[in-house]
Amino acid sequence: MMREIYYNQALREALHEEMNRDPCVFVMGEDIGLYGGVFKVTEGLLAAFGPQRVRETPISENGFVGAAVGASMTGMRPVVELMFADFAYVAADSIFNQAAKMRSMSGGRVTVPLVIRTQQGGGRGNGAQHSQSLEAMFAHIPGIKVVLPSTPYDAKGLLKSAIRDENPVVFIEHKLLYSTRGLVPDDEYTLPIGQADIKRPGSDVTIITYSRCVLQALAVATQLAEEGIDVEVLDLRSLVPLDRNSVLASARKTGRVVVVHEAHRFCGVGAEIAALIQEEAWDELHAPVRRVTAKDVPIPVAPSLEQAVLPQEHDIMAAVRCLMSDNKNCS
Repeated sequence: MMREIYYNQALREALHEEMNRDPCVFVMGEDIGLYGGVFKVTEGLLAAFGPQRVRETPISENGFVGAAVGASMTGMRPVVELMFADFAYVAADSIFNQAAKMRSMSGGRVTVPLVIRTQQGGGRGNGAQHSQSLEAMFAHIPGIKVVLPSTPYDAKGLLKSAIRDENPVVFIEHKLLYSTRGLVPDDEYTLPIGQADIKRPGSDVTIITYSRCVLQALAVATQLAEEGIDVEVLDLRSLVPLDRNSVLASARKTGRVVVVHEAHRFCGVGAEIAALIQEEAWDELHAPVRRVTAKDVPIPVAPSLEQAVLPQEHDIMAAVRCLMSDNKNCS
């Protein structure tokens, strides 16, 4: 049986089910108790599980992320909420020097089953310090898994898997996805981390993307179908581990690839995907891989400027049309 629920509701169900299943799972973060989280993901958990397992924290990201790293090393399974991904910089030492490296440095004797849930992305006019997309920063550090679900179904199944994982997982949710709806099973399920999903099959060109940009890509695919362009949309779902086989299979199938993400262009995930395809499937491409990304400037507050900086559907359409024209000089 399937029912349609909101993205934030799917996340809440995953947390509730995992806290019921395993007494070692607890949540902690700013405003996650009585207030229910800034995006209402943890709403109702305090009443259900009490203050010992729903820990309100001070505004000190380095402090409570460090505490969560220590708790995970001693057998607990904390799920930390960073109110905005931008605040990860404050907790950088705990994340990058401790959580990411402890299992390797201990020769596998110490595990860090920690989930850091955080929210990122623009579109709400939150400004340069609250709108960044930082997935490439997390993905660059060995030892951290990085997950970015685009639908309620993926969000619930992947969060449950992240909580059960023995490694630290940075679980990134886009702010504009919380109010989206999708079908989610009544029965319990999990989804494997590291397995991409073809959200729409196609034969002419592949759009490789993740998070909110999946919805943009699907909208573009529908519009371009009216022009006779058959677009495949590949949702990576996780960056670490990366489903290299699905990326290469789709690239070889269509011969044309556009990589789309909301993070900045320079040193972004799109560059890594493009490099992978160029190195492994260059002779099977009909045209060079193209990237559609945010511009390399801080995210503005003004709606018109924010839209100009972030990738829009018309930008994706232009890139696809360029590839289909086999014009190597269009931008």
